[in-house]
Amino acid sequence: MPTYTYKCSGCGVNFEQFQKFADDPLETCPSCGDSVRRVIHPVGVVFKGSGWYINDSKSTTKSTASPAPAAEKSADDAAAKPAETPAPAAPAAPAAAE
Repeated sequence: MPTYTYKCSGCGVNFEQFQKFADDPLETCPSCGDSVRRVIHPVGVVFKGSGWYINDSKSTTKSTASPAPAAEKSADDAAAKPAETPAPAAPAAPAAAE
């Protein structure tokens, strides 16, 4: 059974009530007898585990794969990056005549 939160418009008291889905919302405050309204809360549901697609919920990490050992990682990085060519040397300036 879900728990619903209500707020009284007269005395401002908040209270929770266990109710079935089929039950009508409460209309009166148990402490003062004034009208109440149901408070809607955002629900945080995250489906994780087997049987769910990875894009069903955001992950906190960039990749879920286990990190590669350092030796393999450096070899992979070297193969993936293009080789850098050294910049051409600047031409030598002519010697100034005195």
